[in-house]
Amino acid sequence: MTEEAPVNDNVETPAEPVITEVPATGAIKTYIWGTGRRKKAVARVRIRSGEGKILINKRPIEEYFKADRDRQAAQSPLATAQLANKYDVWVNVNGGGPTGQADAVMLGLARALIKAAPEVTESLREKGLLTRDARMKERKKYGQKGARKRFQFSKR
Repeated sequence: MTEEAPVNDNVETPAEPVITEVPATGAIKTYIWGTGRRKKAVARVRIRSGEGKILINKRPIEEYFKADRDRQAAQSPLATAQLANKYDVWVNVNGGGPTGQADAVMLGLARALIKAAPEVTESLREKGLLTRDARMKERKKYGQKGARKRFQFSKR
């Protein structure tokens, strides 16, 4: 005594997938992405052709980086490639301190620029802007006060 499942012949299955067209809304603005890291800081940089505005975590660069040294470091790939007024830059950065974040933005921006304009690769490489700085904080070891410092040794 076996029961068979009822077959439903009334359901139509489409032979081809349905494709809907997206209406054209004018010029498509594409972004070019670059990721930069330094110590604990990670910067996700997005660039697009524009007039040269730079926003970091939705704030202007002058407001986000208070130190002039950090602002110059973050903008150095644009200055080196002489493209300061040709791209708008949006950055999301987190982790680390201000200097690590500025260096992460610098690397991410340089990586995005070589995707956008491959002819500037050599000038950025000569200035060392495409090199990832691999120096990290050394971890604390067990049985010690820190990474290198030890507890005081007593002979007697």
